[in-house]
Amino acid sequence: MSLLLGPVLRHVGDTTATVWVQTDTSADVEVLGCRTRTFEVQGCHYALVPVSGLTPDSTIPYEVHVDGIRCWPEADTPFPPSVIRTRGPATADRLKVIFGSCRYPKTGDAKLDEKLGLDALDCYATRLTSSPVDEWPDALLLLGDQVYADELTPEARRHLAGRRSSRRSANRRPPDEVVSFSEYEGLYRHTWGDPEIRWILSTLPTAMIFDDHDIRDDWNTSATWRADINAEPWWRDRIRAGLGSYWVYQHLGNLSPSELEADPDYQKVLAADGDCWSLVADLAERADSEVDGEKGLRFSFRWDLGRSRLIMVDSRNSRILDGGERKMLGDREFAWVEHQVADDLDTIDHLIIGSSLPWLLPPALGDLQTINEIAAGRTGLRGQLGEKIRQTADLEHWPAFLASFLRLSRMIADAATASPDGPATISVLSGDVHHSYAARADFGVPTETRVHQLVCSPVHNYVPAFVKPAFKLGWSAPAARLTRRWARRAGSPELPVSWRNLSGPLFGNTIASLNAKGRSAEVVFEQPTDDGELTEVATIGLSAPLPSAG
Repeated sequence: MSLLLGPVLRHVGDTTATVWVQTDTSADVEVLGCRTRTFEVQGCHYALVPVSGLTPDSTIPYEVHVDGIRCWPEADTPFPPSVIRTRGPATADRLKVIFGSCRYPKTGDAKLDEKLGLDALDCYATRLTSSPVDEWPDALLLLGDQVYADELTPEARRHLAGRRSSRRSANRRPPDEVVSFSEYEGLYRHTWGDPEIRWILSTLPTAMIFDDHDIRDDWNTSATWRADINAEPWWRDRIRAGLGSYWVYQHLGNLSPSELEADPDYQKVLAADGDCWSLVADLAERADSEVDGEKGLRFSFRWDLGRSRLIMVDSRNSRILDGGERKMLGDREFAWVEHQVADDLDTIDHLIIGSSLPWLLPPALGDLQTINEIAAGRTGLRGQLGEKIRQTADLEHWPAFLASFLRLSRMIADAATASPDGPATISVLSGDVHHSYAARADFGVPTETRVHQLVCSPVHNYVPAFVKPAFKLGWSAPAARLTRRWARRAGSPELPVSWRNLSGPLFGNTIASLNAKGRSAEVVFEQPTDDGELTEVATIGLSAPLPSAG
C-alpha cells in the first residue's frame, strides 16, 4: 500500500479539515483517527478524508495511514512535518494568503527549464521549510492552469506518442494533447509530484479554480469555438476526462465537509461499488452542457476565513454561449455569487473575489476586447473577421463579455458602498495574462472601502518577448483615451468604474501574498533570484490609512 500523490490539505475550518490522497489500490485511508474508503475512477484510487473534532486556533501535525500503514510523512524526508492549522476566534482578524496562476511543471529538459526560469512556488516552499510555523500562510490560492493539457513537456509528448502509435484511435486524437482520464492522471502526478510542491500542498490549505489550459487553450471563447471543437471526433472524450479529472483532483477539495455530505454527485461516487467512471463522466457532461441558459454543475465556491471571505468564481466552464447569449456566468450562478458577496457583509473586514481571468485588464486592452465583442456579434464578413480576431488574439476576458463585466462591476460597487461598516478592502485576485500588477478601482462615489484588482501570473512559465510592449502600451493613458473613444463609438456604454495601475506590469515568475490584520491589508509580489531566493519586487497598501489618534 502506498500513496501515489498527496496528501493535499484542502478546506480547513475551525474544527474540521479535508485531506486528499491518491493511492495505488483500494484501501482505507486514515488521518488523525478519521477514516474513509477510497473510490475508484478508471482504475485509479482516491480519497478525501474528512477530519473532524479539531481544536480551534491549533496546529496539529498529521500522518496518513493507508490500510494501517504509515505512508506520510515519507521516511527520511527533509521537510518539516505536515500540519493542519485551524482557524478560530484568536486568529479571526488575521489572514495571509499566497496566490498565483499558470504553473508549468519542471520538464527535465535543461534548455527548456532554463527558459522557464525558477518556479516561484517551489522557491516559496523551500523558504517555508525554515520559517516558524506560525508565520506560514493561512491558505494557498491556485488561480488557474494548474496543469497544461495542451502544452506538454517533451517527455510527456514522447510518452503520448507511444500510446497514440499503439492505439487504433490514434488518428482520431491529437498527437500532443491529453485526451483520456488516464492521461490526465499522469499529468497531475507529474505536476504535483515535485517534492517541494508536494510538501507545500500537504501543509497549506489550498483552494483551486481552473483556467483554459487545464482543458484547452481558449476554452469556451465563443459559440463558434464550441461548435468547431465539438466537431472534433475526440473532443467528447477530452471534455469528459478534463472536467472529470478536475472534479476529482481539484474541485472536491474546495468543498467543506458539510458541503460534501450534501453533494449528491459525491455521495453517489462514495456509494458506488467498483469503478465509478460512468458517474464521473455523467457529471462532466452535465457540467459542460447548457440547458435553459445554465450549466448543470456549479464550480464556484466560498471559503470563510475568519473576518475575511473568499468567493471563487468560475469564469471558464460557467460561460453561456449558445442561443445567441454571451455571458461569463449563467444568471442562476451569478445570483449565487451575488448572494455570497452580500451575505452579512458588515461582519467581514476583507472580501476576496477569485477569478482566473482579471476583471480589470490594462484599460486599452479591455476596450479592445469590448470592441471586438461588438464586431464579432455582427452578421456577415465583419462578424466573421471579428470572430477570427477574437480567437487568434485571445480576446475572451471579462470585458469581452461586456454584460457580465458590467454586472460584476455593479456587484463590487454595491459591496463597496453598502455600509460604512462593510469591508475595508475588496480584492479581485486573478492570473492568466502572464504579467502581474495591482490596480485600484474607482466607482466615482465616496467610499471607505478600497477596491483593487490584483494579478499574479505566471508562477512558472515564460513570457514571450513580443507581448511585453503590448501590455505596457495597454496601461498608457493616451492609448486608453483612444480606445475608450473607439469603444464608445462602437456602441459600448460608459463604464461604471475607472482604474489606475499602482504597480507593474511585472514580468517573470511571481508569487504574491495578501496580508491582512484587522482592517489593514497589503499585497506583496516576490520573484525568484538566480540563487533560488525570493526577492520583494512590489508592496502595495490596500486599505485606507487609519485616522490618526486625537
